Amino acid sequence: MIRAKGIVLIITGAMLWGATGPLMEWILSHSRISVPFMLTIRLLVAGIGLLAFLKISGKQLTPIWRQPYWLKRLVIFALFGMLGVQYSFVAAIESSNAVVATLLQFLAPIFVVIFVSWSIKKWPPKYQLYGIFGTLLGLFFLLTNGSFNKLLLSPEALAWGVAVGLSFAFYTLYPSALMKEWGVLFVVGWSMLIGGVVLGSLSHVWKSDEWTLLMDWKLSLLLLTVIVFGTVAFVLFLSSMKYISAIETSILSSMEPLTAMIISVIWLQQVLGVWQMVGALLMLVCVTWLSIAGDRNKKEV
Repeated sequence: MIRAKGIVLIITGAMLWGATGPLMEWILSHSRISVPFMLTIRLLVAGIGLLAFLKISGKQLTPIWRQPYWLKRLVIFALFGMLGVQYSFVAAIESSNAVVATLLQFLAPIFVVIFVSWSIKKWPPKYQLYGIFGTLLGLFFLLTNGSFNKLLLSPEALAWGVAVGLSFAFYTLYPSALMKEWGVLFVVGWSMLIGGVVLGSLSHVWKSDEWTLLMDWKLSLLLLTVIVFGTVAFVLFLSSMKYISAIETSILSSMEPLTAMIISVIWLQQVLGVWQMVGALLMLVCVTWLSIAGDRNKKEV
C-alpha cells in the first residue's frame, strides 16, 4: 500500500510537471509576459499559498528564522535549488520548446555522478560511464536529429538546458536533511517565497508594465493553472521519495517528457524528428540504467 502510494505520487507529479512546460511555452509565445515576471508571480503565489495552508493547519512557520544553521540551508536551497530549477527550466523553454527543456533536465544524473566521483576522489564505475555515454549520445541525436552539420538548438538554449540539469541535480541532492527536519510542504513553501522575493527584487517587478497583461482572463487562467500544477508537482515529487526506490522514481519520471510531448503535439502541433525521437528514448533508457545499476551496486556493497 505504501509503495503504491509512492508510485501514484511520482506519476501524478511527473505528469503535472510535464504539463506545465507546454502551458508556459504558450504563455511566452502568445503574450508579452517575460520569464522573470511570470516566475515571480508563480513563486510568490505558490509560496504564500502553501505557507497559508500550513498556518491554517496549525504549523508554526517562523522557528527556522531563529536557527541560523537551518536558515542558511533553506536560503541556499531556495536560490540554487527552487529558483535555479524553475528559472533555468522556463528559460530553456523560451529558448527552445517544452519537450526539449523537459528532456534536458534528465542530464541531472550525469552531474550527480560527476559530483559524487569528485567528492570521493574516484573515477565512476563502468556502468556509470556507459550510462553517461549513452545519455550524451541521445543528447546529440536530440540536438542535431542525426546530422553532424546542423545544430537544432541555439547555444543559449543548450546553455539553459545544461543549467536545468545542474540545478535539478542540486534540487534532488541538497534538501534531504531540510525536509527530514522541517517537512516537505514547509521547505517548498518557504523556498518558493524566498525565491520569488529575490527574483522580484532583482527584476523590479513592482515597476513592470506587465501587470496589465493579467487583465486577460485567458492568460490569467493559464498562469494560475501553471502555478497550481507546478506547485503540486514539486510537492508530490519530493513526497514520493519517502515511499519508492530510486529505480522506480527514475522510470516513472519518464512521464514528464512523455506528457510534454503529447500535449505539444496535440495543442502546439510540434513534432520531433525521427532521430530526435531516438535520442529522447536513448536518454530515458540510459538515465534509468544509471539508477538501476546504481541501486544494485549499493545492495552489493
